[in-house]
Amino acid sequence: MSSRHLVDPELHSFIEQWSEINPTRERLPAMRLELARGLEKGAPPVLPRDVEVSERWVPGPPDAPDVRVLVYRPKRKSPSAWPALLHMHPGGYIIGSPEMNDMSNRRLSSRVGCVIVSVDYRLAPETPFPGPLEDCYAALRWLHANAAQLGVDASRIAIGGESAGGGLAAALGLMLRDRGDVPIIFQALIYPMIDDRTASGVDPASHVGEFFWTRASNRFGWECLLGHAPGDADVSPYAAPARALSLAGLPPTLMSVGALDLFVEENVEYARRLLVAGVPTELHVYPRAVHAFNLVEQTQVAQAFMNDHEQALRRALHPSGAPPDVRRTAKRSAAKKGI
Repeated sequence: MSSRHLVDPELHSFIEQWSEINPTRERLPAMRLELARGLEKGAPPVLPRDVEVSERWVPGPPDAPDVRVLVYRPKRKSPSAWPALLHMHPGGYIIGSPEMNDMSNRRLSSRVGCVIVSVDYRLAPETPFPGPLEDCYAALRWLHANAAQLGVDASRIAIGGESAGGGLAAALGLMLRDRGDVPIIFQALIYPMIDDRTASGVDPASHVGEFFWTRASNRFGWECLLGHAPGDADVSPYAAPARALSLAGLPPTLMSVGALDLFVEENVEYARRLLVAGVPTELHVYPRAVHAFNLVEQTQVAQAFMNDHEQALRRALHPSGAPPDVRRTAKRSAAKKGI
């Protein structure tokens, strides 16, 4: 039985266009090419004029290529160094690039008041775990080591991402906790892909995961990342963070997910475990929303998400209060959206 009647009516055109992605090894090259062409052909958005973007290549993991990153930086002056967010893009670990989030990263950099470094990590199956995670770790080490040159406050660095990018952010949080070499103050996990067992044959509730990122897509993504079928007993928590035995010692966390997302159960459970472990955690479950619902920015549910996301980042990155110009930008934006 279809779950379409449970979906927010404002998202119906979205789910009709993207009923499911259906990736396969044969279709993957064409999917990547189609995505790249779509990003090139997209109508020029109305961009924030106070953010500059640059491309950098930073030292990669040992015996691996350098890592490409996009750096977003507010043009306006700050009374002190900017905080920073290391961002990982979505794509099921198999597709995508930082350009997918270009508009949202420009907006966050402007409205929150921060430098954003978005990582072009290597994709599976060509580069399975741990390659993508090590790329993100290398980018974070570069950001921290070069904070002064980038005008960044090394004591105010957060990590975050969406879907597979959220999974990489969660895994990176665990790795940093265990290695203890780069401090982070916050993690923003947006419908993160964190539990391979969701794809191992045990179906969650039948009314979730019907649209956009389905059970079949999820299984394929995990198979590509792990190099084998999901659900094995020896999967590393750095690949599937939900496998971690303890979540104690992780930074304050924002968790956001749609109520009809395939990941809703694994995300809510991860948030519950964070709270039990004493980690300050903010959880948002958006009613009647499917995976990637925030892509339809004109909907009320996407507007609510963007407001919650921006406010959480602002509180985390500006614990003493945002600079005056950032507060004015946020108020103008909220007034335009009617919030």
